[in-house]
Amino acid sequence: MIYKRFRKTVIRLGLIEPGDKVLVAFSGGQDSMALLELLLELRRDVPIGIVVAHFNHKLRPGAGEDEAFAKAAARKRRLPVITGSRNVRLYAKRRRLNLEEAARGLRYEFLWNTARRVGATKIATGHTLTDQAETVLMRIVRGTGVLGLGGIAPGPEGPLIRPLLEVERAETEDYLRRRGIPFRTDETNLDRRILRNRIRLETLPAFARVEPSVVRQLGRLSALARDEEELLRKITETAWQEISRHDGDAYSIDAVALGALPRALARRVVRKFLSRLPGGLRGVSFEEVEDILALKDGKEKTLGKRRVVRREAGRLSLKRPGARAPKESFEALWDGEGTVKLPGAFGRFRGSIIDRIKDGLLAFSDKKRVLSNDKLPAFDDKKRVLFKDKLPAYDDKKRALLDATSLKFPLIVRSRLPGDKYRPLGAPGTKKLKEILRAKGIPQAERDTLPVFLSGDKIVWVPGLPVAERCKLKPRTSSVLLIQKLGS
Repeated sequence: MIYKRFRKTVIRLGLIEPGDKVLVAFSGGQDSMALLELLLELRRDVPIGIVVAHFNHKLRPGAGEDEAFAKAAARKRRLPVITGSRNVRLYAKRRRLNLEEAARGLRYEFLWNTARRVGATKIATGHTLTDQAETVLMRIVRGTGVLGLGGIAPGPEGPLIRPLLEVERAETEDYLRRRGIPFRTDETNLDRRILRNRIRLETLPAFARVEPSVVRQLGRLSALARDEEELLRKITETAWQEISRHDGDAYSIDAVALGALPRALARRVVRKFLSRLPGGLRGVSFEEVEDILALKDGKEKTLGKRRVVRREAGRLSLKRPGARAPKESFEALWDGEGTVKLPGAFGRFRGSIIDRIKDGLLAFSDKKRVLSNDKLPAFDDKKRVLFKDKLPAYDDKKRALLDATSLKFPLIVRSRLPGDKYRPLGAPGTKKLKEILRAKGIPQAERDTLPVFLSGDKIVWVPGLPVAERCKLKPRTSSVLLIQKLGS
C-alpha cells in the first residue's frame, strides 16, 4: 500500500516530525494531489499542520483554472491556502534564463518566502521516483559525473523535503483513481520539444520494455551515487584545505600539488576552486576543467567573457580579463602612527612606534643572532627577542617590523611604479620589484593592489614581501616601527 511506504520513508529519513507545519507545493497535478492526500492520512497518525501553497506561472492558458482548482481543493479539505504569481517570461528575459530555470527559481523563492510568512517548518514537493529516473537519464544524456547521478535528494535540505521519492508516478495515479480524486493535467508535459518530456514519453518507456523495473533501478543508482558523493566530498575538502589559500574573496591553489593528486580528485578540486569565483560553475564544461589542469606557468584559460584562470609561479588564480595597473596612481605621506586609509583596494594600515626599553622589548643577548622579519622567533630564553604583548605569528602579508631609527619620516605610501627596485631582507643585492613579486608567487591580479612603503626614495616594505635589508631589526635596535594591515 502506497501510504505505508510513504509513512516508512518519512520516518526512516526523518522528513517530518510531530509538531511540524508542512507547506505543500501544490500545482493541482497528479503528484502534488497525491502528496496532499498522503499528508492528510499521515496527520491522523502524527500531529502536524498542513498549509497549501500554489504558484501561478502564467505561462499557459489554463494557469488561472489551475489556481482556482488549488483554492477549491484546499477549501474542501479545510486547509489554509496561499497563492502567488510572477511574470516568468519577463523575469527570464531580464536574467537571461530559459523559461524552465526562471519558473523554478521564482517558484522556490515563493515557497521559501511563504514558509517564513506562515511559520512552516517543512516545505514538501511532489517529486516522485519516476521524476528521479527522468532526472538521472537527462543528466547522463547531457553529460554528468557522480554528483549529477545523485539526482534529486529526498531531504531534508533545510526545510525542503521530497517524501514521494520512493513512490512511482504510476502508483500516485492508481492511488487517486481508486479514491476518485480529481487532479489537473498540464498539457505542456506532452510537448516533445522539451528534453524531459521526450525522456518521459519515449526513452523511459523504451527502457521499461527491456527492463520493467528500470525506474527503481535508476532510483537505486541515484541513492548509491549520493552516498559515494558524500565520501568524495570529504576527501575533496581535505585536499582543498591543503593546497588552497585565500585572502578575502581571492582564492588560489597550488598547481604543482594539484598535479600530484589523482586525476579524479584534481578535477574536483578545480571545480571547487571555480565554484568560489564570480559566476560559480555555471556553464563550465568538462573540457574547460581539463584545460585548466593542463595549464603551464604563464598561461591562462578564459571561461566565458568575464573570467580568466591564470597559472603563474606555480599557482592557479583568477585574473580579470583586461586587468591592468590602476589608471589613477596615488601617493600619501604618513608619520607611521595611527591608521592610514589608502584608496580603492589598497587597504588600511595601522602603525605604532615601540621603544625597546619603555614598551617591553626584552634584552637581546645573542650577538650572533639577528632577528629576522620573516621569522619572528618564539621566546624560550633570554637569547630570544619578544615583545611582551606577544605578537601573533609573523606574516609578511599582514605586518612588518622595521628599525625605526633607520627610517626617514614621514614615510611615503604609493602605488607601484614601473622600474621599482629594492633589496629584500636576506637578499644578496637589489632586484626589480616586479621580479620579486613573481618569484614570491603573488598572483597577477593581486599585484596592483599592493601599496609600496618608502623612506625617502627607498622602498622599505611591500605587503607580502620581506622588509628591506637596510631596515631590519638589529641587536642595537632601540626603536621599532610595527605596521599592521587591517581587515582581510
